[in-house]
Amino acid sequence: MTRVLALLLLLLALPLAACGNDDGEKETLTVFAAASLTTTFEQLEKQYEDDHPDVDVRLSFAGSSDLVAQITEGAEADVFASADDKNMAKLVEADLAAGDPAEFATNTLVIAVPPGNPAGVKTLADLARDDLQLVLCAPEVPCGNAARTVADGAGLTLEPVSEEQSVTDVLAKVESGEADAGLVYVTDVKGAGDKVEGIELPEAASAVNHYPLVVVEGSDHADLAQEWVDLVLGAEGQQVFADAGFGPPAS
Repeated sequence: MTRVLALLLLLLALPLAACGNDDGEKETLTVFAAASLTTTFEQLEKQYEDDHPDVDVRLSFAGSSDLVAQITEGAEADVFASADDKNMAKLVEADLAAGDPAEFATNTLVIAVPPGNPAGVKTLADLARDDLQLVLCAPEVPCGNAARTVADGAGLTLEPVSEEQSVTDVLAKVESGEADAGLVYVTDVKGAGDKVEGIELPEAASAVNHYPLVVVEGSDHADLAQEWVDLVLGAEGQQVFADAGFGPPAS
């Protein structure tokens, strides 16, 4: 009787033990990525997890400057993907890049306006109008740096009513009607569908954003992190970026 009872208890415990082992075996891959990569990286997350059923990918999106600051201050990340070379250089200078960063996409600015373009914005020069409620990214954020490069090249002084810490925040203010216009990426306007309209910006060619990524030095999951990098750089990843409106890497 004792042996039968012991066997029954063992059989009852097996499903619970299996669940515990499953959870224990899942590894977490933490990817810090520029806010403009949200849609594409979420697609790649699904692909990666399908190929790695024992891995849970955790994506953290924000402005590149905020993300690199978090990593240099000790935040745990396995991969960093920046919307520009400047913020990636900060990671490299801090000896927190495991290897050489690899460029995987490019992007350019476009003017985003609410549906119907109520303020009648047509050109970059219109963004300097006194009556316009303009929103830009902050100067330290890649989209803000690009906006100022474009404006300086055209001899314009832009005075936004607010400066945001990520391009998605700029887009949100245009979508909600809080702003008459904002400078965002081509990919943001494409991803927003009919929530905004995009006005092409020929001057944007002077400020192309280059997107590099790298495995973070000290990652506990360096092999898995490199496999994420390989997915981004590979044919599947590159197709995802092309479909979203990103340009190909310049190098």
